[in-house]
Amino acid sequence: MRITVPTILTLLRIVMIPVLVVVFYLPYKWTPFASAAVFAFASITDWLDGWIARRYNQYSAFGAFLDPVADKLMVAVALLLIVQVHPTRWMALWAAVIIGREIAVSALREWMAELGEQARVKVASIGKFKTIVQMVALTCLLYQDRWLGLPIFSIGEWMLAAAALLTLWSGWAYLRAAWPVLARDARTDIG
Repeated sequence: MRITVPTILTLLRIVMIPVLVVVFYLPYKWTPFASAAVFAFASITDWLDGWIARRYNQYSAFGAFLDPVADKLMVAVALLLIVQVHPTRWMALWAAVIIGREIAVSALREWMAELGEQARVKVASIGKFKTIVQMVALTCLLYQDRWLGLPIFSIGEWMLAAAALLTLWSGWAYLRAAWPVLARDARTDIG
């Protein structure tokens, strides 16, 4: 197994998950800022590991497997923390949509890979845009406080709603791309 700089950054992101949880529950005034900073740093490492891998051709099979796992774990944990502290029906709905879509798309990708059709469900630009909106939203929601008079938490709520809608849209795009294979296999199973 080859350990590359992008893989080290991905492993760092996984290590930061328990750090986020511990910091989130600290009883200090600076806790929201520290939680947002930990999450923002993890989000930046997500972008950075991909950039380094492409720029310096530092790909590895282990890194390709681990990167989406780290991303999904970090987002799911952040959503769970936020919903626990702000248990509104909208917050829970957006979290359920985002986590549910991640599980469904991961299963779809795995199944398509088994069929040798993984190229049909590669990451699209809408998925990348969704990720940016989602990461900024979660950073705002973890921060919670006002900043320069701006209602950061409210901005985060609206951005999380937008991220959930983009999540549905990108999930639909993945399903549409995979549909010819799904339909072909359904006909094969019936016939």
